[in-house]
Amino acid sequence: MATLGSAQLPTEARLPSSVSTVSVTTLPPRHSAIVRVTHWITTICFFALLLTGVEILISHPRFYWGETGTVLTTPLFRLPIPSSRRLVPTGYGYVLPDQNGWSRALHFEAAWIAVLTGLLYVISGLLTRHFRKDLLPSKADLSWRALLTSLAKPFRFERPGAAEASSFNVLQRLTYLFVIFVLFPLVVWSGLAMSLAFASAFPWSVTLLGGRQSARTIHFFVSLALVLFLFVHVAMVCLAGFWSRTGAMISGRSGMHKEERT
Repeated sequence: MATLGSAQLPTEARLPSSVSTVSVTTLPPRHSAIVRVTHWITTICFFALLLTGVEILISHPRFYWGETGTVLTTPLFRLPIPSSRRLVPTGYGYVLPDQNGWSRALHFEAAWIAVLTGLLYVISGLLTRHFRKDLLPSKADLSWRALLTSLAKPFRFERPGAAEASSFNVLQRLTYLFVIFVLFPLVVWSGLAMSLAFASAFPWSVTLLGGRQSARTIHFFVSLALVLFLFVHVAMVCLAGFWSRTGAMISGRSGMHKEERT
């Protein structure tokens, strides 16, 4: 006969009334491999283009409209910054170090890598229907209410809900489409139009932009628009959850932990 001290309690009596378990729900891939690879290559190229573009800009911080423009020509506008060349009148009594040589070489190389990467992304997006499935808004999304709602959420610092974690809202979709199919081609076109070799081979492409100096001015403003997009994009990523969104762009997946009590 078992004593009280040696009695074995039933298994059910020794278990707590409720047990906490954690299950991990793995979401479907948020970004394909080609999207992730082209995203990071483009990011590296963009920063290289931005750095070298600033170095090229300070060699002549004056902008013109038409085919020609020199220090003897009245500029359309000029930036209130010092130049890296003494012959360029800026109003400053000194010049900055001239880094124009390596900047132009790196700018040219980074630009072609970005163009080839962009072409790969666009071709892949068309073949896999990525643009139609993930970026092209539906008719319901284009209503004024949907647009205003998408625009108001960031200003209220609202983080996207679970339903929005695996897709883009209408404002994001329209912005990405505008960057991919308008701003990016325009910055490439205006950049090529400043090349004498390209202008001699395709003079009509320069004429449509109003001349080589007009192309340079357009290139400057489109670049500013892309920089503005970058700041807004990073801000939205931080608002939605920087590490989760960055992890999704690296690994392609984001995990969600969900507690269940039984």
